[in-house]
Amino acid sequence: MSLVVAVLVVAVVFVAQDRWRRGAFVIGGAILLAAVLRLCVPTARVGLLAVRSRPFDVGTYAVLGGAIVTLAATISSLGVD
Repeated sequence: MSLVVAVLVVAVVFVAQDRWRRGAFVIGGAILLAAVLRLCVPTARVGLLAVRSRPFDVGTYAVLGGAIVTLAATISSLGVD
């Protein structure tokens, strides 16, 4: 979870510097990273996430992360990265 939070902090820094499109890519990447980590981490080590099933978590994170990355890629940056 700390790794995902660290990536989200990087995204917030991008957004704070008016690099909202890059920030959106990084947020989507963080959520996709969470999906991969949830898939790889054993159930005994996931902590509070253990109340939901692994396929539900991975599917939800993958769809949400993919949607954010797709939106960031398709919206015009209007001259701003």
